Amino acid sequence: MKEVVFDFYSPIVLKSYNLDKTMQYQLNILGSLDVFTRTHCENVANITCRLCERLHCTKGFTEYCTICAYLHDIGKQFIPPSILQKPAKLTDEEYEVMKTHTTIGYDICMNDLKLRPYAAGPIYHHEALNGSGYPKGLTKKDIPYEGQIIRVADEFDAIVSKRQYKSHIGISDTLKILIENTKPLQQDANKINALNKVVENAKLGKNNPTIVKALISVVIEDTEYEIYCITEYLNSLKDTLKRLQKAREYEEKMNSAKNEKKKQYFLEGIKVFLEKNETVENYHSILEEYETTFAQKQKQIDYLRSEIKIIKKLKV
Repeated sequence: MKEVVFDFYSPIVLKSYNLDKTMQYQLNILGSLDVFTRTHCENVANITCRLCERLHCTKGFTEYCTICAYLHDIGKQFIPPSILQKPAKLTDEEYEVMKTHTTIGYDICMNDLKLRPYAAGPIYHHEALNGSGYPKGLTKKDIPYEGQIIRVADEFDAIVSKRQYKSHIGISDTLKILIENTKPLQQDANKINALNKVVENAKLGKNNPTIVKALISVVIEDTEYEIYCITEYLNSLKDTLKRLQKAREYEEKMNSAKNEKKKQYFLEGIKVFLEKNETVENYHSILEEYETTFAQKQKQIDYLRSEIKIIKKLKV
């Protein structure tokens, strides 16, 4: 039985914007990236597209912003693998090198006429509203809306996704981190006041709270749909389990039968409950696999339900 697979990063929304043709050239550029970075770029683009819809952006801006998101990490192709894929925390010197992927990506786009319109993706996605981001340390008034959206999408996927060098963090915990990043840092506020600088930025966090709210809405919708998909799969799996468990009952009766005639009767009964590619010899392993899958998926539903309860209570 084929399992219904839920994909948080489903390209269905993107296809509704006919982006495949528009982005063919841009997507080919991503071929130079390592598999983890490429997947991350695709994920961020999908989330960005969903966020734009939730934020009621125009179709044209959504298309533009999504392509910017696809290209946001294009500069990482020139970051040494020893730094890009380092399993441990980067040193200060290595982090400075890593940060250059923003300006490198910007230069790549600006030097290519087809990519030039989307240079905002690479250059702005690590800027923070309170001025603590990079490469320019811009503040809210100077960071384009597309940069603010891509930042939230990028941060979400970077934290929640599994990497080759770290385990992922749960969705609700990831959202808590993003929410925390919408709040001003008290120490920054004190520092700015002490230096008699403009206090406005001290009231800001790193992330735009409106965009984070939109992300929470998207995550709730997707989590509920994931629960629905898994539940539908389990409902269909119940019939298969019931059929194979019935075969097992007949085998138990066959093994306890006293004469050959009854044994043969129950053997034929077992075969009645078997379908294509299932035999008397292999159905036990098939049943065991399905029972294990059923238990795992039920556990996953329980986990997602507990997560969604937490997520629905989150306040930005």
